[in-house]
Amino acid sequence: MGVMTINRKRPEECMNVNHTNSDSPRKRPKFLAKPVPSAASAVARLSRYPEAKQPLAREVHAPCRSRKFELARSSARVSANGAMGNFLVANYEKAKRSALAKCRFVLEKGKEVIDVDAAESEEPRFGSCEDSSVEEARGDGDKVVVRRRQQQSTSAFDSELTNGELKVVSGGRVLGSETRDLSSVHVYRKLLEGVGRRNDAIQRLNFEIELNEKRLDTYNLMRPKKELVEEQEVPQEPFVDLTSEEEDEVERAFSANRWSILVTHENSNIEITGEKFQCLRLTGWLNDEVINLYLALLKEREQREPQKFLKCHFFNTFFYKKLISGANGYDFKSVRRWTSQRKLGYSLLECDKIFVPIHQEIHWCLAVINKKDKKFQYLDSMKGEDKSVLDKLAQYFADEVNDKTGKDIDVNSWKKEFVKDLPVQENGYDCGVFMIKYADFYSRGLELCFNQKNMSYFRRRTAREILRLKAE
Repeated sequence: MGVMTINRKRPEECMNVNHTNSDSPRKRPKFLAKPVPSAASAVARLSRYPEAKQPLAREVHAPCRSRKFELARSSARVSANGAMGNFLVANYEKAKRSALAKCRFVLEKGKEVIDVDAAESEEPRFGSCEDSSVEEARGDGDKVVVRRRQQQSTSAFDSELTNGELKVVSGGRVLGSETRDLSSVHVYRKLLEGVGRRNDAIQRLNFEIELNEKRLDTYNLMRPKKELVEEQEVPQEPFVDLTSEEEDEVERAFSANRWSILVTHENSNIEITGEKFQCLRLTGWLNDEVINLYLALLKEREQREPQKFLKCHFFNTFFYKKLISGANGYDFKSVRRWTSQRKLGYSLLECDKIFVPIHQEIHWCLAVINKKDKKFQYLDSMKGEDKSVLDKLAQYFADEVNDKTGKDIDVNSWKKEFVKDLPVQENGYDCGVFMIKYADFYSRGLELCFNQKNMSYFRRRTAREILRLKAE
């Protein structure tokens, strides 16, 4: 069963203080008359509850954004708080104005400290953007960069102090009121000194350049002038192409029987068989018979046309071997009769050049006794050098002169030259062709104006000249 409650107004009699309930054994009045409290009880009661204190005002510990109407807010703040204004805000404003009046550059690691005083010492006016400006100092290695940002002005100054020099870069528009006079500061003096040092360095470099140019001109004047040597035209005669008939003649000789005698040279008593003739093919090594016969043909060419060619003598390939066959590596007596005038038909000492083939085991070279220019020359198609060859030829020529004329000749003053400006071979089998062509061009009085590409032609040309026993 539930309990039912009835909400209704109490009768007025219930509000009567004199009304008693008959059901309750104790009948007490609902509202009793309160006794009048005494003064001592009131004080004791009030001392238990302390008097409420006014809450502390909020303190500002960081700079605030500038207000648009600073004058009005400042007036209101002064009027509201009176002399008890915000102490921290006042101190912050004062410190910021002092910082803006003086810009201090601090250099790290014992560098010089420079103070730049502001040109304007007056207090900033309310409403200007000076109070809202912010300065930042950032160290970067050997330099300190000070940056300044302002709201109304878009100007940005980056001041860099490097090695005692100040560089000011303006990144935007500078207000006239913010321009500061730095002419009396040590920074500008150091800047001017740095510029002066640079100017001195530039002037010194310019002076050195002019001095070296004058020295170069002087050296050029003192240097002996090289004679303008006209480039000698390549003669056509040593490079005349073979006709078709001559080409066929050479091919038939290459195809001849190896034992058949192709030609015989009576003056030198040399016979060329088909087998010996094969050395004139593209990859053949020239043998003694072919070389000696060709050199003999060069001598006969000179005798036919003495006005066209130099007077030369061509030793055969056995001369140098005989000369160095002695016990001490030199034997003049073994070759003494090789050059008698009765045998040669002319005096050896009358020749302008004397050619001596040198066989270095498997390589052909050429030595020249150049009586015309008074020097001994050594030509190697592989640019080798053999000083002993020139020494023995110098001794031979002195002995030859003494034997034929009874006079002594001083060959020590003659130059010994290893010719370097000469054509070189690019394979291992053309050294003999290079050697006979050195002799051919020198006997013509020409420079060595040929190269490896001409070797194939020179082989066919030499074959034709041997077959016809006539050098051209």
